[in-house]
Amino acid sequence: MMQSVKPYEEHRHRSPRRLRFMLYTVSSSRYRLKIERKPFTDETMGIAIKLINEKNHEIIETDVIDDDIDMIREILKSAVKKEVDVIVFMGGTGLASRDVTIEAVKPLLDKEAEGFGEIFRLESYKEIGAAAALTRAMAGVYAGKVVICLPGSPSGVELALKIFLDELPHFVYLAKS
Repeated sequence: MMQSVKPYEEHRHRSPRRLRFMLYTVSSSRYRLKIERKPFTDETMGIAIKLINEKNHEIIETDVIDDDIDMIREILKSAVKKEVDVIVFMGGTGLASRDVTIEAVKPLLDKEAEGFGEIFRLESYKEIGAAAALTRAMAGVYAGKVVICLPGSPSGVELALKIFLDELPHFVYLAKS
């Protein structure tokens, strides 16, 4: 009897092995320090870089940008024109009035992967309790590229990447299909 290959197994087999990432920290305070040329530490970016490099993916750009809808949209529109697979925004996903990453990104998405945010919040809940409901972390596809919006906390970025990094090649394969 022939054993059938499940579609997700076939997709994973056809998925790229090495992804190209663009990473952006969304933070008004860090952005001000950057434009004032004052030193600052971006622990969140450091964690993202470390975890992505451990999986032998490539990071082609990193930057700190402002919590500004127009700036975030321009960065995203520019990013999708480049040879990139995954664009990650870290920060601006909370409920404060200055948190506008979701408002900037969501209207541009061709498709949203609702399960991304659901799984992230479930796993966050296991670690931090009901406060996990306060993040609007999400992922989707825009112009054939995977776009991920994560909280700005180092622990949130670490959790999300540990959960999803191994599945991102499959996500990229589907985004390009």
